Amino acid sequence: MNCSSIDLKAYWLGECSSGERREVEQHVSGCAGCGRELERLELTQAALLALREEEPPRRIAFISDKVFAPRWYQQLWQSGPRLGFASAMMLACAILVHAFYVPPPAAQQRAGLDTAQVQAMVDAEVSRRLDAAVQQAVAVTVQGQEKKVEAMVAATAQRLTMEHREDLLAVQESFEVLRKRTNVIHTASADFAGQRQ
Repeated sequence: MNCSSIDLKAYWLGECSSGERREVEQHVSGCAGCGRELERLELTQAALLALREEEPPRRIAFISDKVFAPRWYQQLWQSGPRLGFASAMMLACAILVHAFYVPPPAAQQRAGLDTAQVQAMVDAEVSRRLDAAVQQAVAVTVQGQEKKVEAMVAATAQRLTMEHREDLLAVQESFEVLRKRTNVIHTASADFAGQRQ
């Protein structure tokens, strides 16, 4: 069998039929030159697969980034959990100030209420308002975090889908270029072999 009739590139890329594969394997077992060529192709593939994929940097930091960074009060206003926590703390302070406020003695006598009853009512109201404020702040925080997580998951899934498509296109283009090159080499080697005969 003639070396020019053997298509090692098609064998290596898996583009030949099972009968052609057997012919190539029989020829390679007897031909040292074709065996070396097949080894080179396998080494090339192993070297390409060993390369690490690196992603280019997405953003470059600039000196002006610090100038445009939001102030502390802007960060507080734009953050739902922080704003909820600050509101709850202000409400708690207001309730505590109200609880420890002692009205003048004349007002107490006019009200005609026992100090212990007033204290119990104030404590109950403080606890009720504080619990309601904390529950509301927690609900707002949890809801905001769930929305952020859902948005991040959706964005990540979309980004990964796009990157997967880009990778597939890049691999297809690489294989197309490799196929064209191997066809050119194969044609040139066939022409060269024809000229030598």
